[in-house]
Amino acid sequence: MGEMELSCRAYVKMYLHCCLFPRCSINGLLLSSRTTDGAVYVTDCVPLLHSHLSLAPITQLALTQVDVWCSQTQQRIVGYYQANACLSDSSPTLGAFKIADKISEQFENAVLLMLDGSKMSPDYRVPPIVVYERKDSKWTLKDKHTIMLRQWEETRAIATQMLESGDHTLLVDFDSHLDDITKDWTNQKLNNKIEELASPANGSL
Repeated sequence: MGEMELSCRAYVKMYLHCCLFPRCSINGLLLSSRTTDGAVYVTDCVPLLHSHLSLAPITQLALTQVDVWCSQTQQRIVGYYQANACLSDSSPTLGAFKIADKISEQFENAVLLMLDGSKMSPDYRVPPIVVYERKDSKWTLKDKHTIMLRQWEETRAIATQMLESGDHTLLVDFDSHLDDITKDWTNQKLNNKIEELASPANGSL
């Protein structure tokens, strides 16, 4: 499989999702608005749950709604992300594999991204992520040299700045939307905030 590129927006939202629910396992979907040539361009993400990650009906409901929204906004689901409640554990759970399998049925180059909670301090010098790809019906670690997060220093600074200013409280995951359906799980307000900070830093999201 080819390279995977992770955008500033996608990483910052995953990071803030973890920070908003620091004692919980969290998960979400990775999206792309770019056509693929064998590579995977993760341009955005949708935070899903911070409780009951293994609850199949809620997960299926979320997948269906996100898929409909993607079809309306020229995007597609290209992967899955998760962070475990135990910071020292960045291994995919059975539930993570099941959701990633479901995504790979629709997008053959799908990726499974695990956030490493033990390495998410603001001064950590490399992205705290572990990425898996599906090969020969099995999920295996992706070669780290094929994983790109352009302008990492700027992205890391934006994530830290937003956390320190309390902007992580703007993030709405699907769980929170189900509790209050007036909350926007597409996170347009947060996207705009990231764009404001990212534009002068790296020219694009």
